[in-house]
Amino acid sequence: MRAPPNRNPRTGGVDAATFLLLLLLLAAPAMALSRLAPGIDWLLLAGGPLTASFFTWLAYWSDKRRAEAGEWRLPEATLHLGELIGGWPGAFLAQRYYHHKTAKLSYQIVFWMIVLLHEYVALDFLLGWKLARALVALGQAQIA
Repeated sequence: MRAPPNRNPRTGGVDAATFLLLLLLLAAPAMALSRLAPGIDWLLLAGGPLTASFFTWLAYWSDKRRAEAGEWRLPEATLHLGELIGGWPGAFLAQRYYHHKTAKLSYQIVFWMIVLLHEYVALDFLLGWKLARALVALGQAQIA
């Protein structure tokens, strides 16, 4: 099977639809981050998530190279930790660029749960923690 045009058959590349999806997924976290620290330069605000994404991308690259060489691999928990601390955008792109961890359903379930957690926290923050308050109230009602 041949790779689509403009894509490296070994890595696959990242297409416009992937970038569009990433931009959509980044909307709420970016808005929450800007509201959390108003008046701070965007480059400074984005530094943490960009750094986490960069190192998570490197972890995926390293794990992919090790897999191809038949060497010892990084534990999946290490990759997920990078995603959890804010590197999920880098992981999202690396998965598609390297075709790494995209076919393993159990891995993808955890990855997307981490992304959804980031989305949930960002949206809830933007809504004034209404969702968290409702969950706490529901939990208290169940206990009482």
